[in-house]
Amino acid sequence: MKKKVTAIFDIGKTNKKFFLFDKDFQEVYREYARFEEIEDEDGYPSEDLLALQKWVVEVFDRILEDKKYKIKALNFTTYGASFVHLDKYGNPIMPFYNYNKILDQEVIDSFYEIYGPEEEFSKTTGTSNSGMLNSGMQLYWLKYNKPKIFKKIKYSLHFPQYLSYLFTGIPVSEFTSIGCHTSLWDYDKKDYHDWVYQEKINEILAPIVSTDTSIYKNYKGKHIKIGVGIHDSSAALIPYIRSTDKSFILVSTGTWSVTLNPFSNKNITNKETKNGCINYMRVDGSPVKSSRIYMGKQYQIMMKKMAKHFKVFDEYHKTVRFDQAIYNDILKDYEPIYFNDNLQETDVELSNLPYRYFEEAFHHFMIEIIQAQLDSIEMVKGNKRIKKLYVDGGFTDNDVFIQLLAHYLRDMDMRTTNSAFGTALGAAIVISPKKLNSQFLKMNYGLKKHVPFLVSSNNR
Repeated sequence: MKKKVTAIFDIGKTNKKFFLFDKDFQEVYREYARFEEIEDEDGYPSEDLLALQKWVVEVFDRILEDKKYKIKALNFTTYGASFVHLDKYGNPIMPFYNYNKILDQEVIDSFYEIYGPEEEFSKTTGTSNSGMLNSGMQLYWLKYNKPKIFKKIKYSLHFPQYLSYLFTGIPVSEFTSIGCHTSLWDYDKKDYHDWVYQEKINEILAPIVSTDTSIYKNYKGKHIKIGVGIHDSSAALIPYIRSTDKSFILVSTGTWSVTLNPFSNKNITNKETKNGCINYMRVDGSPVKSSRIYMGKQYQIMMKKMAKHFKVFDEYHKTVRFDQAIYNDILKDYEPIYFNDNLQETDVELSNLPYRYFEEAFHHFMIEIIQAQLDSIEMVKGNKRIKKLYVDGGFTDNDVFIQLLAHYLRDMDMRTTNSAFGTALGAAIVISPKKLNSQFLKMNYGLKKHVPFLVSSNNR
């Protein structure tokens, strides 16, 4: 008998992933792909949308005919801040612009001159001024800088919704993609911002549906429930939200360390936007206060430098365990060495470090990293008494990071999780009627509780 499964496409900037999950959300199949970038008409690197689209359809059609699996549902999760523009025939108008593409400063200045001031606009939309990362700005830019392309647009679909459209033929928008720092949404009005209507951008945005919406389609003779797609950061939250009734903060570590508070009911302040705090959105349209720091990238850079300086192998940092004696010694005369505010790297010469051993320099470095992480958590936490903290991603394997975080946040119930496919799992859960219980994270995510180390009163 064929195993009934849910199929998920999880599309990242680098890795394109395909998963099958059974009825208990256990992974039963995975497949990865990568594609070389192409260039847009300005010579800027761009996702090869046609190659990706071809792979998505080919993979799904192949698995659909596999004798081991019976696909009952299909959904999609992708990175955000990206639009696919369709013409009146439903075909993509190329290119698929990269969110890192630099916008002309004149475009940004003209926008804020009309719809600013910038501080008030950022607070209302829950965004920072980030150029094309505010994907709504792409539409404004197209309208005035590439009017020939803009006039051909029938619908501009957020990336996850475009993949869904490939299989359903139905253009829609949904909350998590609208809310990922697009500058489109007014969190006070709970509607598109006035500028969207004044520029008539709303006319090319598809109707909004709830993120858990499913469309039943007869696809090549198979009756399949197809989701409308979900933004990846919001998808990562779903397993936590669905399996606990208590408020929590999630710290998702990697190249960026993203701290998410899905229980914030207040608008972002001007001070918070200045410090890089933005809103994402839950599936029901409510805000998710977020702060991110460039922690993982800075860590990678410094580890290479330190390995060379201390003459250890490149992966040596992964072997270092927390040493309380080293930590206590550093605190006696502690001053930051590696970074200024907000993890801005200094021009420190490692030869001038007051340490003979890698472990000592590493502990000092991690103390500075932790201070930035604590600031990020405090910013999204606000005045709410949130006691539960989840940490996932690459830094959960860093013993010094985890021990220090548990130490400084000893008033919180801190737990790490270990899931390599949490984003895809969230996309599967959001279209499933199945209820998750309190044991879900423990059974599926390797949930582990962390207790702060004991300290004397002199070393708090």
